[in-house]
Amino acid sequence: MKKFFKRVASYCRESYNELVHKTSWPTMSELSNSAVVVLTASTVVALIVFLIDLGFENIMTFIYEKVF
Repeated sequence: MKKFFKRVASYCRESYNELVHKTSWPTMSELSNSAVVVLTASTVVALIVFLIDLGFENIMTFIYEKVF
């Protein structure tokens, strides 16, 4: 059981060391630019899905009005 706790403690120390000394964090400007890109891409994808859904709805309405 002691080995388990030693391994957990070692893992925590290594994780902290990597986050503090080896990780490069983005600047606020880079983070803002990335957020704008993600927001724009998400909006474009949502709009495309909306238009496809609207098209399918119109096609199905047309088909059902002809059949029934």
